[in-house]
Amino acid sequence: MIAEQIPSLTPLTPPKSEDDRSDWLRLLRSRRVGIATFFRLMATHGSAADALAALPGIAADAGVRDYALCPEDRVLAELRAGQAAGARLLAFGEAEYPLALLDLADPPPLLWVKGRLDLIARPCIALVGARNASSLGTRMARALATDLGRQGCTVVSGLARGIDTATHTAALATGTIAVMAGGVDVVYPSENAALAQQIGEQGLLLS
Repeated sequence: MIAEQIPSLTPLTPPKSEDDRSDWLRLLRSRRVGIATFFRLMATHGSAADALAALPGIAADAGVRDYALCPEDRVLAELRAGQAAGARLLAFGEAEYPLALLDLADPPPLLWVKGRLDLIARPCIALVGARNASSLGTRMARALATDLGRQGCTVVSGLARGIDTATHTAALATGTIAVMAGGVDVVYPSENAALAQQIGEQGLLLS
């Protein structure tokens, strides 16, 4: 495996240019490159561009045949889609990168963000639950989210229907973060498109 051949360290400096940021994204999106491998490659090669140049040879040495990097046009398409959605691509090491994530062994090298980054600096409580929630469960989720917001906490959920929707809605006024698996421009379920827009304006969309 590629990850086993390279020592694990984290990159010391964030991207120095938009081309460098694009290279970070391309490296992270390339096959067999997860978060830990990304950091190992950066530690060994010093830059994403150099890591990309070395990666096919590393893969070949590991016995991976027909290895191909993530296509550049796919990276450009993601960058355009994120920008069209009003989001920013935040990199590990930049001043606005959430300090809370630095406690992770392998923090995300890149984050798509839209909205208020200050919300992630507050105490954050995740509230998630059933998509097909009961009326009692929904009421309890709303009450809990409201109370947590009044106590100065940021309510975090996943923008799914049911409990997630209830907690986001209740915490809009006090601060809520939606963690989106498919990107800040991909709202699922589609019925939550208006809610996602509100969170992007009043809270934080994070992917």
